[in-house]
Parts: sequence; C-alpha cells; structure tokens
Amino acid sequence: MPRSATSLDSALRGRITANLARHARLEIPLAKRRPAAVALTLLPDEAQRPSVILTRRAQGLRRHGGQWAIPGGRLDAGETPEDAALRELWEEVGVRAAAPNVLGRLDDYPTRSGFVITPVVVWADDATELTPDPVEVAAAYRVPVAELDHPDSPVLTRIPESERPVISIPFRGDFLHAPTAALLYQLLEVAFHGRATRVDHFEQPVFAWS
Repeated sequence: MPRSATSLDSALRGRITANLARHARLEIPLAKRRPAAVALTLLPDEAQRPSVILTRRAQGLRRHGGQWAIPGGRLDAGETPEDAALRELWEEVGVRAAAPNVLGRLDDYPTRSGFVITPVVVWADDATELTPDPVEVAAAYRVPVAELDHPDSPVLTRIPESERPVISIPFRGDFLHAPTAALLYQLLEVAFHGRATRVDHFEQPVFAWS
C-alpha cells in the first residue's frame, strides 16, 4: 500500500474507486456453480488506519467452522452481488451500508465447494462497533491493511492434488487461506496499488474443497 495511505480519507476513497473502475474485471460463468458475494469492507481501526473486516466463523457451522473469512454468502433470489454483500455485512457483523458505499467489484473467484464468489468493495468510514451474529461468527476484527500488505506475502505452495499454486497470507502466527487470501491479495494489488493482478488461478487448500 502506498505509504501516503495512512488514514481512511476522501483521497484514498477516490484512488480506490478509480483503480477499481480501470480494472478489466474477470467474470466467470456459473456453469453448475452457485453465485455468492463477499463484502471487502474498508473502515478505520482504533488508530484510524485503513482496515478491512475479517471474521472467525463459528465452530458449529456445517462448512468451514473456525476458519478466517470475509462477510458474505450466497445470493438470494433476485439479489445482485452488491445486494447480497451488503445484506451479509449487516447480518454477520452488524455494519449497515447502502449502495453509495459500494466502490466497485473485483474479479469473480470460483471455489472448489461449488460457488462463484463476486467480491464487492465497500467503504464504511463511519461504521460503529462490530456486532457479530453468534450463529455464524465467533468474532469479528478490524485488520489494518498494512498488516496484510508486506514483502513476505503472499505465500505460494504446491500440493500433489493440484497443478495450481495454493495461495495464503501470513497472519498473526497463522495463515489466511484461499478463497479469503486470494480475494484480499487482489484487493491490495488492484484497489490499493492499481496493479492488474489476477487471482482466479490460485488454488485453495484441500480442506476448503468441500
């Protein structure tokens, strides 16, 4: 991230909006997969640094319990990705945002579990306390963007089950894995740095395939 982007201000919002508008977005056909959306939500942390909302999924969920995630889920009938992302943002962490808060979309990302995720970038500079839904979310965090954007990130590894590299981001003694890692990496590359970076070719770890 450019060193000048140390606060969530109108200049940063304008730069991110322009970078997203210039990006030739990749749209992936659903085929037999289901549509989903996530809200890559930018808001200040306690020190007013640009941050993004990450959650820990509740342990009791049928899929991916306990994993790091971005607020989101499948589209309801008649919803656009923006509709679904904003609805899930409210339902999962209690952040209310409207259509003017949407800055744009990143590339679609196909998952091994049968979804095509559309990432929606949301600006929430006046967001108040995060209020996780205990049914879906064990905890919600404002993670400084600078904490994710460093020379040791991302990490690419190989697995015998796939010819594609698995992407992850080192994070607080742990790792963020794809699809979360892939979406966050493209947020950094495209929205903050203005680079034409694709992530649909990055693999997910085997435990995320079902």
